[in-house]
Amino acid sequence: MADSDGEALADLPPSAKLVYKVLEYNGAMTQKDIVEESMLSARTVRYALERLEDIDIVSEDVYFADARQNLYELTDEAEAVTDGAADPAACDD
Repeated sequence: MADSDGEALADLPPSAKLVYKVLEYNGAMTQKDIVEESMLSARTVRYALERLEDIDIVSEDVYFADARQNLYELTDEAEAVTDGAADPAACDD
């Protein structure tokens, strides 16, 4: 959920949060698909994916249909972040 600097999804720039939501909604996608879906520039998507990978929310794998591309998907830790935010019992009031 967080790296050694203690950075979390809430601390990331809006572009990284958008890429996270695109992956959450659509499932595993290539960088090209994320660019098309999010309407962000390729450079911005690369940076967002890098930031998401740094905090272990997104994983990168080989896209077997075209080995020149990578396939990005949310990790199990990302699902825990989403589940924890949606769980009212997780809030300390």
